Amino acid sequence: MKLDRVIAVRNNKTVYRDGDKCVKVFNEDYSKADVLNEALNQARIEETGLNIPKISEVTMIDGKWAIISEYINGKTLAQLMQENPEKKEEYLELFVELQLKVHATTCPLLNKLKDKMNSKISKAELDATTRYDLHTRLEGMPKHNKVCHGDFNPSNVIITEEGVPYIIDWAHVTQGNASADAARTYLLFWLEGDIEGAKKYLDLFCKKSNTAKQYVQKWMPIVAASQSVKGNEKEREFLLSWVDVVDYE
Repeated sequence: MKLDRVIAVRNNKTVYRDGDKCVKVFNEDYSKADVLNEALNQARIEETGLNIPKISEVTMIDGKWAIISEYINGKTLAQLMQENPEKKEEYLELFVELQLKVHATTCPLLNKLKDKMNSKISKAELDATTRYDLHTRLEGMPKHNKVCHGDFNPSNVIITEEGVPYIIDWAHVTQGNASADAARTYLLFWLEGDIEGAKKYLDLFCKKSNTAKQYVQKWMPIVAASQSVKGNEKEREFLLSWVDVVDYE
């Protein structure tokens, strides 16, 4: 195996290309259970028929856990948006349609979004009163069982040369409420500094899914609090600034 071409470096992991394979190598201290859970989630999503890279094996490379899947040759939507700014709205349309396709899918064996968020909110750097308010709000939200990608952003969609879209990076997938997933995507646009893109995305998502914007906004403090547990100091500060537990009117 030739791990000489680095595709991406993320927190706790490095992604390499080896011919027609994509090799995601995790740091030594990365939890074995989390690696196996990620591989299992990806295998379960494969069974839904969504267009995603197929896993071929989970192995160890130089004492580190690795997930090997097929390499998808193409450009990410983020790259395409940068290269062709005049087509950004067209790409955003495709982006939202792909997300809705994910949300139209069910996968009963995935972890539940609400359970994951409750656990994350408990660990957030917030006072007990705010945490209590967030838990209460989360409990009051409608329970759904739609597939939620959990990190749906233009960098995680690859368009092949033939124009076929693939969705990658299923590490955070759960089943739950689609509007929570949309709130997460909206915040990811903000984190990238693309505030105009965030607004356009939210308008498109709400229009195409026939969802009230206020409903997605109600999820934002909950999603921001649960996301604030990971990430760097700057991201954490930004996310915690969204945790203002008042109803958007």
